[in-house]
Amino acid sequence: MASPDLIGHWHDIDWASCHKKIRRLQARIVKAVAEGRWRMAKKLQQLLTRSFSARAIAVKRVTENKGKKTAGVDGETLSTPASKAKAITTLKKKGYRSSPLRRVEIPKKKGEKRKLGIPTMKDRAMQALYLLALDPVAETTADPNSYGFRPERAAADAMQQGFITLSRKSSAQWVLEADIKGCFDNISQEWLLKNILIDRKILKEWLKAGFIYKGKFTETITGTPQGGIISPTLANLALDGIEKMLGQHFKTPKQWKDGINPKVNFIRYADDFIITGNSKELLENEVKPLIESFLKERGLELSPEKTKITHINEGFNFLGWNFRKYGSKLLIKPAKESVKSILKKLRGIFDHNKTAKTNNLIYLVNPVITGWANYHKGTVAKETFNHIDKEIWKKTWQWAKRRHPKKGKTWIKEKYFKTIGNRNWSFFGNDKGGQSVELATMSAIPIERHIKIQADANPYDPKYEQYFEKRLYVKMTKGSVGKTKLARLWVQQKGICPVCKTRIDDVGNINIHHLLEKAKGGKDINSNLVILHPNCHRNVHSRKLEVSKPDWKNSL
Repeated sequence: MASPDLIGHWHDIDWASCHKKIRRLQARIVKAVAEGRWRMAKKLQQLLTRSFSARAIAVKRVTENKGKKTAGVDGETLSTPASKAKAITTLKKKGYRSSPLRRVEIPKKKGEKRKLGIPTMKDRAMQALYLLALDPVAETTADPNSYGFRPERAAADAMQQGFITLSRKSSAQWVLEADIKGCFDNISQEWLLKNILIDRKILKEWLKAGFIYKGKFTETITGTPQGGIISPTLANLALDGIEKMLGQHFKTPKQWKDGINPKVNFIRYADDFIITGNSKELLENEVKPLIESFLKERGLELSPEKTKITHINEGFNFLGWNFRKYGSKLLIKPAKESVKSILKKLRGIFDHNKTAKTNNLIYLVNPVITGWANYHKGTVAKETFNHIDKEIWKKTWQWAKRRHPKKGKTWIKEKYFKTIGNRNWSFFGNDKGGQSVELATMSAIPIERHIKIQADANPYDPKYEQYFEKRLYVKMTKGSVGKTKLARLWVQQKGICPVCKTRIDDVGNINIHHLLEKAKGGKDINSNLVILHPNCHRNVHSRKLEVSKPDWKNSL
C-alpha cells in the first residue's frame, strides 16, 4: 500500500486492502460499544479516522455518489484522479475548518420548500471519513425498529413491521401517527455535542458552519447541516432510545394498568414514526407525554398538524402507504396522495416533452414508472398499477394525436403502438441504432412480499456477515430484479468486481463493461460483459487495463 505522500496515481490504491482494514476496525468498534467500553471505542475511532485507508474510501465515496458534480461555496469538484489523490492528504483534524454550506431551496408538496445545504467537497469527504467511525456505533445502539437512513434497511422493512404489528386479530387497534416539527433544523446542538461519540471539535465545526443564501451568510444555532452525509446518522442517534424508553415503561404485567396489555409497539423511519396502543386514552395520556418529554430534551417537538391518533379501521398513511383493516383483515395499499403525486409527475413529463423524440420520452418516463412500482410492489397494489397504466396510456394517446392532428387513428396506432405478448397497445419508439424501445408498465411488475430485516442485525458485526450475504443474493436474483442482465452478470461474478476484488452491493451504482469494445465488433451478450464499480470502470479505460471474464460455471 502506498503512503499518502507517495501516491503516484489515484488508481494505484489497493481498494480491497483499504476496505478490509476498515471493516476490521469497524468490527472492533462494534465489539467495544456492545461491551460498554466507550474509551476503547473512541480510541478505535481515532485510529480509523487517521488511517490512509479510511481517508481514501471517504474521498472515493463522495466522488462516486449522485452529488459528485455539485459544488459547494468554493465551486470546486474532485473530478480528476490527481485531485482525488491530493484530497486524501488534506483530510486531517489539525487545522481543519468547515466552510459554510451553500443553501438551496427545493419545492415540496403544498407549495412548501425544503431547505438543503450543500457542503464543499472537502467537507463532504471529512464527514464521510468520520461517518466510517460513527456508523458502527449508531448501528450497535440503534432502536431495533428504526429503519430510515441505515445501511441494509429500507422503507419496505418498516412497512413489513407495520404489517406484523397490526395484522392479527389481537393486535392493537389504535395508532399514534407522529411527525417531528423541523427535525433536522431544530435538534439541540448542545445535546449532540454532549452525547454523540465523535470528535467534538470536528462535529462543532459542522454544526456551527452556517450557510450562505443569496450572497448572505447566516449562523446556525440549532440543527444539523442538512445535505451533509453525516446528518441523517446524527438525527438517528438523537432519536434512538424512544423504543427502549417505551419498552421499559410498559415492560412487565406489573406495570400494565389494570393488568391489561397496552400493546405498545414502535416503528420509526427517519423522523416519521407510529406507535400502537390498545386505547386512544393510553396513547393520548401516557405515550404522547413520554414522547414529548424525550424530544424536549433534544430541542424537538411534535408537529401538531401532522400528529394524530387514529383507529385502524379508519386507516392511516405512513411512508406513502395506507394501512387499514377491512373487517379483520389488514390491507396495505399505495396512499391516494402518492398515486396523485406520481400521475402529476408523469403527466408533467409528457406535457414538457411534446416535441421530443419518442425514444427520448420513453427514456424519461420509464425510470419513474419502474421506480414507483418497485417501491409499492410489496403491497396490495395490483389494482393501483392497472389504474396508473390506464392513465399513462391516455396520456400517450393524447401525446401522439397532438403530434399528428391531420392523421387518422389507425395511422397513429401503427406508428406509435404495437403488440407485445398479450398487450395490443404498447407505446414504443426506436433508438439511434434502430432498436425498439418500449414504454414500461406497472402491471408487468409482479407483487412480491418483502422479507423484513432481522431487527438486531448489524452490518458491521462479523457474526451477521453470512446473513447479509444471503439477503444480497436474494435481492439480486429473485423477482423482477433477478430477471435482468445485471443480475445474471452479478451471479456469474459471485458479486465481486474483477478489478478491485471487492463486493458489488450497490445496485444503483454499477457500470457494465464490454470486454471487446462495441466499436471493434463486441456484442451485448453475457460472455462479453462484466459489471464493475464506477471507479474501477474509469480505471480500466484510463489505463487501458485488460479485464478477464470470471469463471462463471464454477460460481453458480
